[in-house]
Amino acid sequence: MSTILSKSEIDAQVRSLGVLVIDDSQYMRKIVRNLLLNVGVREVYEAGDGVSGLEAIRTLEPDIVILDYELPMLNGAELVRIVRSPDVFPLPHVPIIMLSSHADRTRVIEASQLGVNEYLVKPVSAKSLHDRIISILANPRPLVRVGDYYGPQPRRKFPDPIATPRIITEDTPAE
Repeated sequence: MSTILSKSEIDAQVRSLGVLVIDDSQYMRKIVRNLLLNVGVREVYEAGDGVSGLEAIRTLEPDIVILDYELPMLNGAELVRIVRSPDVFPLPHVPIIMLSSHADRTRVIEASQLGVNEYLVKPVSAKSLHDRIISILANPRPLVRVGDYYGPQPRRKFPDPIATPRIITEDTPAE
């Protein structure tokens, strides 16, 4: 059963968020930082590549990660694979918004199959970024493990009708 949050409750949650922006472009990080501040987020952290982004997730424990797809050393897809490894990574449940200049369907599907919560295409507006954050806060999808997949329950059905997703919470023991 989901709880319906009021606008003031959502605004308070947005203000309390710590958001990590991982992008190799300092200019893009600045833009996203300003968009986040404009929608009410007060704590914004930054990382300039995938390796420092992984370390920042471990040490800062952000509430949401905004991740570029194209990164040096460790790209966005590789970073998501590592983060969504509950037996290896300490924070596999952190919500991830992929922010990419690639709008092609295959890239969006790949990101979804990796366990990204939301996908946005650059250039991004404050409204679309705010809408994705609200979606994560107001309509959180349970984390599931199906085969090699671990991440938010897909909005579409799994291709295998026999596969039954296992709902994972932070308290669920590892297999």
